[in-house]
Amino acid sequence: MTSRPVPPPQADEVRDLLRAVIDPELGANIVDLGMATDVTVSADGVVTIGVKLTVKGCPLRAQIKSDIESRLETHPGVSKVKIDWGEMNAQERSEVMTKARWNARENAGDTAVPVSARVLAIASGKGGVGKSSVTANLAVALAAQGRTVGVLDADIWGFSIPRMLGMTDRLEARRLDGAERPRIIPNERRVGGGLLKVVSTGMLVDDEGTALMWRGLMLTKAVEQFLNDVHWGDVDFLLIDMPPGTGDVQMGLARMLPRTDLVIVTTPAVSAQKVAIRAADMARRSFLRVAGVIENMSNFTCEHGSTYALFGEGGGAALAREIGVDLLGQVPIENAVAHGSDTGEPVALAGVSPAAEAFRDIAKKIIAATVPAGEMAGCSARLLESVDVALGKKPSK
Repeated sequence: MTSRPVPPPQADEVRDLLRAVIDPELGANIVDLGMATDVTVSADGVVTIGVKLTVKGCPLRAQIKSDIESRLETHPGVSKVKIDWGEMNAQERSEVMTKARWNARENAGDTAVPVSARVLAIASGKGGVGKSSVTANLAVALAAQGRTVGVLDADIWGFSIPRMLGMTDRLEARRLDGAERPRIIPNERRVGGGLLKVVSTGMLVDDEGTALMWRGLMLTKAVEQFLNDVHWGDVDFLLIDMPPGTGDVQMGLARMLPRTDLVIVTTPAVSAQKVAIRAADMARRSFLRVAGVIENMSNFTCEHGSTYALFGEGGGAALAREIGVDLLGQVPIENAVAHGSDTGEPVALAGVSPAAEAFRDIAKKIIAATVPAGEMAGCSARLLESVDVALGKKPSK
């Protein structure tokens, strides 16, 4: 008695098998990424697949080919596998990278940053807009409201946070109770009823004049270590001072900590606003939320009371309108801001000036827009209560 031959698979069956083939660089299967295009199956079991690579000479082609063949040849109805290789056009590459970033966001691993902390990356399209000064003053203003604020200086090459916050002690690592490995302990500074916890590569080098000559991969690894190997403890906010632009660190942060919100710093000049829009575009492409815009160096008021727009005007408001977010505040030009950064006593710490008040007002807006983790259940309870009322029932207990 002879067994009946196994019929060849249907095209949908082939696609299901191909979902087990993962592009090792993009971290998702070739079907969902749109790399597996056409699937045809002949009567004698020959499966022909069209596969488009992001670039023609992709070094992972051999591995993808091997994975496709090994997966399909497990089906007894497949007699042979043929692959027609192709190359994606610019639009297809953009779409596949968007899908890959979304996949990375949804499957991000755990970090040492508590899930209850609100993470704010202070970003800019270019250098020279006072982004680090804004980070330092916001951290102080939030801590002055009684919050515990972590500050991660991710501007690895251009670290300046230690000097601005007056915290230059070297970082140490300790093995905490029950821990498998030592953890980096942030340097701390009390601010009123709040607390700052600060980590920076500036606290690892011998002095602040030391140049860090690291390539992009090392920069990303440094930020990853700060997220995973630092004992942040219970922090209400984590402010991340980002390097300017849209490079390796920005993309790495989007992958490692996708719940990050961006605060974009710009100056009043329209030219600066046009550069800052790139940071917003990076956030959109990485599925990060932009929490708002801060316009720094907005104007200068002389001792006689006259106000001058030294760097133009309207850039912050224009940027906020263009990307559809709030203008969180406008910080005027004051010598006290620069002096505070140089001496490690940020103007928001105890200063009495329009700039100090601007930073405090921005901090209050950020706090007001942050829903405490403990209130989420209350939101659900209120929602259920509203449903009960709408249905004419007594509120649920």
